[in-house]
Amino acid sequence: MVSFIVWFKFVTEDRAEIAEILRLLADASRQEPGCVNFIPHQLKEDPDTVVIYEQYLDDQALAAHRESVHFKKYAVGGIYQKMRERNLQPLAALV
Repeated sequence: MVSFIVWFKFVTEDRAEIAEILRLLADASRQEPGCVNFIPHQLKEDPDTVVIYEQYLDDQALAAHRESVHFKKYAVGGIYQKMRERNLQPLAALV
């Protein structure tokens, strides 16, 4: 299992657009055969910060996700163009 959290910081003016992009990206990503979880969150105390929890069956499933048309359109062509900061934190399951 491959799991990680990605933190993004955006400007307030982009909040609605980012929410729509994330909805589309999440819907498409969840249809991938190797995607276990793709859950975007907005911090309650800082709504301009988005946290995405992602889980994939293995490295090949993650690679397929990153090569997908929807990832290139919504992440690379959308989120990455609007983000002000990004931090990816790999996770290791304890059980």
